[in-house]
Amino acid sequence: MNKFFDNQQIREFSNLELLANQVVEGFIIGLHKSPFHGFSVEFAEHRIYNQGESTKNIDWKVFARTDKLFSKKFEEETNLRCHIVLDASSSMYFPTKEKQGDLDKMRFSILATAALMNLLKRQRDAFGLTIFDSEIRTHTADKSSGQHYQLLLSYLEKLLQEGKHGKSTSAAATLHQVADSIHKRSLVIIFSDMFENISEADELFSALQHLKYAKHEVVLFHVSDKSKELEFEYENRPYLFVDLETGEKIKLQSNEVKSFYKENMQKYLHQLKLKCMQFKIDLVEADINEGFKPILQSYLLKRSKMSV
Repeated sequence: MNKFFDNQQIREFSNLELLANQVVEGFIIGLHKSPFHGFSVEFAEHRIYNQGESTKNIDWKVFARTDKLFSKKFEEETNLRCHIVLDASSSMYFPTKEKQGDLDKMRFSILATAALMNLLKRQRDAFGLTIFDSEIRTHTADKSSGQHYQLLLSYLEKLLQEGKHGKSTSAAATLHQVADSIHKRSLVIIFSDMFENISEADELFSALQHLKYAKHEVVLFHVSDKSKELEFEYENRPYLFVDLETGEKIKLQSNEVKSFYKENMQKYLHQLKLKCMQFKIDLVEADINEGFKPILQSYLLKRSKMSV
C-alpha cells in the first residue's frame, strides 16, 4: 500500500518541522496524482461560485484548469479554529521500538500533529494544542502566526525527549476542560489510544458528549498498533506483558488469553463507536502501520464539510 511517506524512511526526529513538511508535501503530491477531487490544498482559499454573485472574485486561473467557477474567499471566510488534543500517557509509547526509525503510538501521533499544524498554517487557520496524561501538561490558545507554529513544535519536540514510564491517563477530565476553555464552534482533533480504565468508560463518553454540547466539531483518531493491540497477533509462546502506566507485569502464553482479550476489546470499541455515532463524532482508526494519509485526508474531509 502506498503511504506517500513510508514509516521506514523515518530514521530520527532530529527535525520535526522538516519531517512534517515532507509528510504534507507527499500528501499534496498524492492528491494531485489521484482522482480524489475536492481536497486539494489549493482550494482551501476558495469556495464554489454561486450564480448571481459578483464575478469580481472569481479565480479565472482555477477556471482555466478545472473548467469550474470558484470565488476567492475573504479572510474571515477562510478562518477555522482547530484545537489538537494529544494523549501523552505511557500506553502511547507502545510498541517498544526495536530499531531506530520504528514508530510507537506517541511518535506517530506527534508527527501526525505536526503535519496537521503544517497544513493548518498553510491554510492560515488558527490552531492550538493540549497535551495531557494524568493532567493537562500543555495548553495553548488557538493562533495562526508562524511564531505560534514554532512554539507548538517546540512543545512537541520536548515531548519526544520526555520519559515514557509511569504516566497514567485522565482523558475524561482533560476533554471536559478543553470543552469549556476553547473558542466556541472549534474543530477539536483528538489523538489517543483511548485506553482509559474501561470501568470508567461512561465518564469518557460523557466528556465526548460535552465537546458536542459546547458546539464543537470533533474528530477522534483512535491510535493503535492494530495487529498487536486489537488483533492480538503474537507468536504462540510465553510473553512478559508490562502495563506501561502502572508497571504491573504478567507472564502469559499468548494464545491462552487471545480470545478473551479480543472479545473484551471488541466489546469496548463497539461501545465507543456507538457513542461516537450517537454524538455525531468522527471516529477514525489510526493504525500506526498505515501511514499518515488517513489522518490528513480525514481532516480535509471534515474541513470541507465545515466550510459548506
